[in-house]
Amino acid sequence: MAGTIEVLVPGGQANPGPPLGPELGPTPVDVQAVVQQINDQTAAFDGTEVPVTVDYDDDGSFEIDVGVPPTAALVKDEAGFDTGSGEPQKDFVADLSVDQVKKIAEQKHPDLLAYDTINAAKEVVGTCASMGVTIEGDDAREFKQKVDGGEYDDVLAAEADA
Repeated sequence: MAGTIEVLVPGGQANPGPPLGPELGPTPVDVQAVVQQINDQTAAFDGTEVPVTVDYDDDGSFEIDVGVPPTAALVKDEAGFDTGSGEPQKDFVADLSVDQVKKIAEQKHPDLLAYDTINAAKEVVGTCASMGVTIEGDDAREFKQKVDGGEYDDVLAAEADA
């Protein structure tokens, strides 16, 4: 490959302006084709910042690799808030259901160190704790203790059995 460009773009809303345009302009690739392909591949993340890597050759060919948005961005999107709490142990900004935690864990699983959905969910819960997000009405740390105790195994482990 002749070069690599790494950028964060809003899912499904990339355009030839910054940050893509200035990076791709001097390369031999068709900028509009790159933008269209990125938007097609990131549409599911609608507006959430998504890491994208564009590898290109001197002949104008290119490959796009779409990463997974940061866990905090997925939590914010799922819970519907803009900013985490300034005092996450006292002031809570949102509440997620266990199904929402599982959805985020499944989206992030390829990028996490966890071997299964239960442990991926625990990583998501850790992010929730630092943002002031409760789960099923419980403080994130209390929820994690319930997960450790097996209380949510039926919901979180369902995919592992499939």
